[in-house]
Amino acid sequence: MSKELIKPPVEIRYEEELEALKINDTSEKPIGWKMSPKAVRTFILGSEKPIFYKEKEIIIKKKFFGNDALIERCIITLAGNRGLMLVGEPGTAKTMLSELLSAAISGVSTNTVQGTAGTTEDMIKYTWNYALLLEKGPVKEALVPSPLYIGMEQGILTRLEEITRCPAEIQDSLISILSDKVLNIPELSEESYLFAKPGFNVIGTANTRDKGVNEMSSALKRRFNFETVAPVKEVSLEKSIIMKEVNELAQQSHIEMEAEEEVAQLLASTYHELREGISSLGHRIDKPSAVMSTAEAVSVYFQTMMTAYYYGDRTIDTGCLVQNLLGAVLKESRDDLDKLKGYFNTVIRQKSDEEGGIWKDYYEARRWLR
Repeated sequence: MSKELIKPPVEIRYEEELEALKINDTSEKPIGWKMSPKAVRTFILGSEKPIFYKEKEIIIKKKFFGNDALIERCIITLAGNRGLMLVGEPGTAKTMLSELLSAAISGVSTNTVQGTAGTTEDMIKYTWNYALLLEKGPVKEALVPSPLYIGMEQGILTRLEEITRCPAEIQDSLISILSDKVLNIPELSEESYLFAKPGFNVIGTANTRDKGVNEMSSALKRRFNFETVAPVKEVSLEKSIIMKEVNELAQQSHIEMEAEEEVAQLLASTYHELREGISSLGHRIDKPSAVMSTAEAVSVYFQTMMTAYYYGDRTIDTGCLVQNLLGAVLKESRDDLDKLKGYFNTVIRQKSDEEGGIWKDYYEARRWLR
């Protein structure tokens, strides 16, 4: 089934791994959870030791690259009575982590509210089928449940994406639900309260770049445990992530190419240096205002790969790579062009002189920076 979908949800994409972990799970499980905290950790962080499932060995792949202790804290938070809030720069895999946690703990990752400036309280709590409402009045049959309602009713996790994009009054509608684990439905004369079943909790995500847009109230913040998902600090690890993600995207898109290590290394170095504001050679760099995340690096590489596959000879062209990089860097401000030119004329020029090879081709492709 996963081959028929553009982006299969986590519970379908890793169905075999999840089933194998459930069958081999002998540890204690919180009430309402599909598997134990130990098994959830193994699902996200992987394991070198194979497990047996349907008379064959299954290797659990590592899916999140970063702070392993962060994963353990997230799992323990969700086993308690507080919600989990994942904060960080855009492109640091907050959404992916929330999907992995939801799929492992509840068996479903699609019970989601996408926060926007247009999000209303109805989208978070419940709304009505107005045809049935007019015909039968305010009965449960006419009620249309929201993801939060479904989470409470079924005892599963609810994901709230980009919560700081929601207006403050909409955010605050969560306070009583997170505190008391009960949803009041005054329109219903019977069953006017929905009490959350064990297993229910909330995972929220928020970008630090949205800080101040719709700042969360202190009352709402107290209902969450906050965990910061930091950008990848090691260039070698960032290179590995880029190669893994690009290869998976190529496979999903039926592109018969594989990520090249030296291209991934080049992009990982570029993004790391522009993000940190200092090169591996010790040069100070003017940081662009755009988000220089690993996810953006993956996108730049994959765009270049598709161009090579459909228009070229299936060889990565550094000129095309620089063009896609330029588009990513100039998202926020045209002024970042001068910063990118300065980076090429100092850092990339020196690497071109010292290392040659692809770095020389990369430097010569600076003609596209215009």
